[in-house]
Amino acid sequence: MATSTTDPIDVLTDVARDRARGEFRELAAMLEFRDLELERIEAEVESAIKRFNERGAIALEIGEAIGFSEGQVQHRLSFADTVRDQSPTTWAAFGEGRVDLARVREIGHTISQLKRAESVHRLNRRVVEYAQTHTVAELRAWLKRFVRRVEADLAIERADDERAKRHVSFQHGDDSMGFLGAYLPAHELAAVEDRIRKAARRDVDPDDDRTVAQREADLLVAWCTESDAAEAVVDANIAVTVDADVLAGANPGFAESADGRWGVPATWIADVVGSGSTFWHRIVVDPVGDDILAHEYIGRFAPDVLNIALRFLYGTCQSPGCMVPAERCDIDHRVPFPHGPTRGDNLGPLCRRHHTYKGHGILHWTTRPQPATPAA
Repeated sequence: MATSTTDPIDVLTDVARDRARGEFRELAAMLEFRDLELERIEAEVESAIKRFNERGAIALEIGEAIGFSEGQVQHRLSFADTVRDQSPTTWAAFGEGRVDLARVREIGHTISQLKRAESVHRLNRRVVEYAQTHTVAELRAWLKRFVRRVEADLAIERADDERAKRHVSFQHGDDSMGFLGAYLPAHELAAVEDRIRKAARRDVDPDDDRTVAQREADLLVAWCTESDAAEAVVDANIAVTVDADVLAGANPGFAESADGRWGVPATWIADVVGSGSTFWHRIVVDPVGDDILAHEYIGRFAPDVLNIALRFLYGTCQSPGCMVPAERCDIDHRVPFPHGPTRGDNLGPLCRRHHTYKGHGILHWTTRPQPATPAA
């Protein structure tokens, strides 16, 4: 991104790195104190009960010193131990200020999910490069894809186990209100979400003074309580990407949403495609090169089918860190037309604000490889 205030931007970058280094020093000091205390207790305390109590009090001492609760201290020590011991490249980058505490926490939680040493080694080799150039939300989505791809068989087992726990919950609260919750497979939740979001915004009566949130709540009640509710449902459009080898059945794997928020075993999607009123877009991805769109079109404006494919492919605005859904974005030429072709690899979504920035030379946008392939 190009701006007219280069020096202040550099200052902000330096401040962010200083903050990350400060977070590292704090966490490293917590670990050092904990380790020294454990050594002291083991060497000096003879009573087993006293050793147990003194070990348990370490988090309390640290919390009193820095203003954290015991739970906060234990949580930080847990993921810090994991990252320090199992991802030395992440720990080194943390010490240098290239990644911050929030990113280290996400990486630590992901390592705890992985069951195979080789998977942890692959993550250690790849994660810093991505983490230091993307937002926490983008890193979280990348890490989820990583787990699904490098340990697909185990992830599918966990998904099948969790699917068996699906349920609906009802909680009556105060002031004549309550909560309705549902624990559902992600692709079914996505279909419900897409339908209710569209229906609440479609053909709104000018005299309807309800908010969008209120209309969504009223629609849900209507669909759940009226026998003809299905007639009022707006069709959902859902896109998933599937590696070609997974689609062919050669390897276990997942179908992943366009915006990276969720993924489900590919067989789950196969079970629902063609049934119901949800329209599924299946984008087959090369498992090595992620090659999807290569056909070139003549003219400035891409045909609807390419626009739809691009929105599903990228999921969100392609300005760094922007999470505006692609369906609310413009389709922009990376290299402006007519010098740049109307072709998949030269097009992508930009929200209106970042599209305007690009038009005024503030934002220099380039297509980011999507979806990122953490397992390669």
